Amino acid sequence: MQAKAPGRAPLSGPARAFLDFCRVEKGLAANSISSYATDLKRLIKNLPVPDKDATQNHLGAHIQSLYNAGMSARSIARHIATIRNFYGFLAREGTIPKDPSELLTPPRQWSILPKYLNREEVERLIAAPPDSKPTGLRDRAMLELMYASGLRVSELCGLELSGLERTLGVIRVVGKGNKHRIVPFGRSAAEAIDRYLREGRGKLLGGAMSSFLFVTARGGAMTRQAFWTLLKGYGRKAGISARLTPHVIRHSFATHLVEGGADLRSVQVMLGHADISTTQVYTHVARRHLRETVDQHHPRA
Repeated sequence: MQAKAPGRAPLSGPARAFLDFCRVEKGLAANSISSYATDLKRLIKNLPVPDKDATQNHLGAHIQSLYNAGMSARSIARHIATIRNFYGFLAREGTIPKDPSELLTPPRQWSILPKYLNREEVERLIAAPPDSKPTGLRDRAMLELMYASGLRVSELCGLELSGLERTLGVIRVVGKGNKHRIVPFGRSAAEAIDRYLREGRGKLLGGAMSSFLFVTARGGAMTRQAFWTLLKGYGRKAGISARLTPHVIRHSFATHLVEGGADLRSVQVMLGHADISTTQVYTHVARRHLRETVDQHHPRA
């Protein structure tokens, strides 16, 4: 009989209770809940009784199976985070006497440093949307704001008009785990947003009402999937051959800040990272950039 795919394994009662806890108590987004569910289904498939009888050896063998399947270090790290959160929840609830996941350690992440655009590529990308159309004004404002603030694509698409504090030059963002933060943006983004609001948004809405800042021609909010598609098209138009995703723009924002001398704690706050260790990757990116600069331009490199 053919084994069930991870996505089809049934969830146990404790696993469902954990997901409900993440949804209700922690306020995690639907995408995070879906990722947790996928990881738990894979765990349940590999361990016959994963909730109460799992040991460190069982979990270690499960993680090794992920390596054997060719899963990336980043995906394995996320999977381990899911397992640790799950068993930590069970231990706190008294479902199990001891957390068997305590000694699980994630693999080294960012062995491949995050891709980012240089300043010239960013300028070409932002200039790609046509400013003669309402959609072009919207897209340019979105690109300007994403690069100016380092927002995640879900945060960008979910921005509400009421969250824009134009006179202060900041936006109020609802990030992962329903955490709120305030992020500043610069003059270029402000001017692009002003023009979009003045000349584009009303035409796109056609008299309809919307609470969202960035809207489509149908009057709804811009979706993550639609923005990804638009970004790829503008990347081709700008002559950017590397794989272009919204996260590349986010990485570019953070990398250019660190290269310019910004302290990591400030970058952490703006990005909405819960742990500064996640932000520290950008110091490695900046060091690599310095190394390349010396190699290319120093007479005795």
